Amino acid sequence: MTANRGFGIDIGGSGIKGALVDLDRGELIGDRLRIDTPRPSTPDAVADVVAEIVRHFRWDGPVGVTLPSVIKKGVAQTAANIDPSWIGLDADALFADRLGRDAADVAMLNDADAAGMAEMRFGDPRARRGVVALLTFGTGIGSALFQDGELMPNTEFGHIEIDGHDAEKKAAASVKDNEGLSYPDWAKRVDRYLTVLENLIWPDLFIVGGGVSKKAGKWVPLLDIRTPVVTASLLNNAGIVGAAAAGTEGIVH
Repeated sequence: MTANRGFGIDIGGSGIKGALVDLDRGELIGDRLRIDTPRPSTPDAVADVVAEIVRHFRWDGPVGVTLPSVIKKGVAQTAANIDPSWIGLDADALFADRLGRDAADVAMLNDADAAGMAEMRFGDPRARRGVVALLTFGTGIGSALFQDGELMPNTEFGHIEIDGHDAEKKAAASVKDNEGLSYPDWAKRVDRYLTVLENLIWPDLFIVGGGVSKKAGKWVPLLDIRTPVVTASLLNNAGIVGAAAAGTEGIVH
């Protein structure tokens, strides 16, 4: 294992992705491996997939793992788009046991926080100044909030109530697909969401990520809000990169 390499696993509601990461450049080394998230997405079933991905790469070093959950000292406090049996579970201990690692060699963190940390380190330099919110649009909406590059962990802005609904139930990328919305129609929902959020936290910049960021040109220009919006530099690999950095450097919250 060379000093500038790490390994990250990004657990989402629809897929679990892992890859080797060059921590000097913030880039994947080779291809990532993606496996569909099991149904139901119980801790044991998800841990089996994570172990399979790690074995595939023959990686024997520290591992960073993201989860769509509030993570406090390695324990999952919520379960967004994963099985509710995660709530209250010591996820750190689960993955350390399943991967045959010491607890110190597994870092658990919220998926959007991991993506945001990667963007702070390797992305647009503007992201390191002022109040910046990263939002990942996927199965749900994840959020990470930064002040001058410092993370305020475990924000849950995807669950603020807007017009009587949980925000991600109307504006997540999965909703676009499930309801067959065009990009312009979906962008109206995202615009409404961001307008409410910017009036709550008054950010200097929004960074949008998640799988739909690969097609940012179809919807980001349609947004009509006062806050500048940029696409995540690492697109949908940001979570993997942030997880790998956390695992190697021992960054936990």
